[in-house]
Amino acid sequence: MPKVSVINLTKRFGALEAVKNLSLEVEDGKCVCMLGPSGCGKTTTLRMIAGLETQDSGDIYIGDRLVNNLPPRERDIAMVFQFYAIYPGMSVYENLAFPLIARKIAKEEIDARVKKVAGLMQIDHLLNSMAMKLTVGEKQRVALGRAVIRQPQVYLLDEPLTNLDARLRAHMRVELKKIQRDLGQTTIYVTHDQLEAMTMADKIAVMSQGELQQFDTPENVYDHPRNLFVAGFVGSPTMNFLNCTFEQHREKVVLDFGQFSIDISHLKEVLDELATGSELILGIRPEDIVAAEQRAPDGVEAKVDVVELIGDKVLLDVLVGNSMLKVFAPPYTELRPGDQVWLFFDRQRLHVIDKKTEKVLT
Repeated sequence: MPKVSVINLTKRFGALEAVKNLSLEVEDGKCVCMLGPSGCGKTTTLRMIAGLETQDSGDIYIGDRLVNNLPPRERDIAMVFQFYAIYPGMSVYENLAFPLIARKIAKEEIDARVKKVAGLMQIDHLLNSMAMKLTVGEKQRVALGRAVIRQPQVYLLDEPLTNLDARLRAHMRVELKKIQRDLGQTTIYVTHDQLEAMTMADKIAVMSQGELQQFDTPENVYDHPRNLFVAGFVGSPTMNFLNCTFEQHREKVVLDFGQFSIDISHLKEVLDELATGSELILGIRPEDIVAAEQRAPDGVEAKVDVVELIGDKVLLDVLVGNSMLKVFAPPYTELRPGDQVWLFFDRQRLHVIDKKTEKVLT
């Protein structure tokens, strides 16, 4: 399967620059998820790769072939949209078989591939049903199956699981990953769902306002975000952010938050080199803060405001001065709103962000 390369890709709609000088490469046989909020340019990028939109500047390669001027049918791609597209007046079997019939594939092979894909998509019991009479979720599975059955060079998937219920979406996420891995198909997957991106992608392209913010493995995007936007967008619950200043107190270097301070002497050299000033933002994920009921001299005093039970976890909203933080409490906690707790920050998991540039420094 070929790689896909986009080089300095730009697309404008009137005065709106929907995609700004975007460059990235999807390696041969890998899955890249384009992740970002609505309007960030991810779907426009996918449509340009498919040939459904024409870029204002930049180049698109599928393998070593420049496809800028090729119509969609000559790019050997299969695309699945958020809103299903099926052929009316045909059964599910005929919908799945149609791309193969158009390629004049032998009837026996068509039958075998239709049955295999229908089983994967959990629609084998619907093969003789008229496609237009199916539920929304079933129609989307037919559309996905029709893309999979073609075995194109590249899959382009635009929010393909949005219309499925939670249980089926979880099943299809696993199945799509298996299919992509087993067939070694180069895949670009557009989503706003972090779980889909984190579990399915070899790499994630995080976008905001038409610009690529970070292109990296799921682990690095989560553990080592490049800037304030990525740190705040990736992760659920979202990362906590606190304004602070970088100060030296005798032999210690601290982040001063007004109501409390944190010793970050181990980060002094990095901050001396990279920070543009003393105004910083501390980012820390809820799972990197321990909430204890026992007072301790190095703990940060806080008051519980909200207690949320999330499956087997307990999420607390706690007030530290005028700032609200989200932290995970120990399982089976008996903490209630109004209770005092003491917070302990994992100093190896601090994300210190330059307030001026919004770049993550540590």
